[in-house]
Amino acid sequence: MENTDPVQQRLAHIVKSAPVVLFMKGTRYQPQCGFSATVVSILDQLLPNYETVNVLADHSVREGVKVFSSWPTIPQLYVNQEFVGGCDIVREMFESGELHKTLGVEEQTVAPPTITVSARARAMFVEAMKDATGDEVIKVQISPAYQTGLGIERRGARDVVVELDGITLAFDPISAQRAEGMSIDFIDQAGGQAGFKIDNPNAPPSVQQMSVEELKAKLDGPDKVELFDVRTPREREVATIPGATALDDNAEAYIQQLDKSTPLVFHCHHGGRSQRAAEYFLAQGFTKVFNVVGGIDAWSLRVDPSVKRY
Repeated sequence: MENTDPVQQRLAHIVKSAPVVLFMKGTRYQPQCGFSATVVSILDQLLPNYETVNVLADHSVREGVKVFSSWPTIPQLYVNQEFVGGCDIVREMFESGELHKTLGVEEQTVAPPTITVSARARAMFVEAMKDATGDEVIKVQISPAYQTGLGIERRGARDVVVELDGITLAFDPISAQRAEGMSIDFIDQAGGQAGFKIDNPNAPPSVQQMSVEELKAKLDGPDKVELFDVRTPREREVATIPGATALDDNAEAYIQQLDKSTPLVFHCHHGGRSQRAAEYFLAQGFTKVFNVVGGIDAWSLRVDPSVKRY
């Protein structure tokens, strides 16, 4: 007998909408719990595309899917409309190779990627591995959004291993394919901090962060800088950075007719609104997009104290 409950009917439609559907907390790119993140990391190693449903966005789906599957926890994986299981089952199936068969994917031999590690980064890895056990390695995971995670973990059965001057880097197969040509350095950063700097030539363009000192050097340099102020007219009456153009309809029309390789720099009060504006123009196809870290407030503090703070 057909279930007439609207939530159950909706769930039935969802699992029919794609070959692989994962009900999870959060999204593929931003999991909101460790169990969901684990299943995503496994699926990312095997599939380029699959559907995810964020149960946190809809309470009726969150509770309804437990009834739909007769399974009490989240995440839940469906393949070809069949319920596979939760985190522990998916992980066990992955380790045994059964998940590959369920998903219809073949286990492929992936060549170790060519990686460059600076002397300073290598020294930091060596220091971090001092207390590691014999089966632990430096695990490198690269998400679909090309965010790179580094950690010390046990080497997996399917990991692709790179040996570099006494250190061992281990990648899951998908991360290994995304890592070709990647370089890892350890650098000093603003505010006296230091950390790993990873450059991946395979990553899609992203918004680049520019310090106010770098902006000052650009403005003083021989080349014109396309600097846009995304703040409100009232804020601009209080303080401005010389050379900045208000991001209004006319400015947007001007930007849209520029070559997509034109460097675009955006600033606001502290850097939040300008980051969103930069992301918008990145999505429009511009490849050299910058956000001014700290905005005009940092400019007032570190470059030009005559610019009024508010």
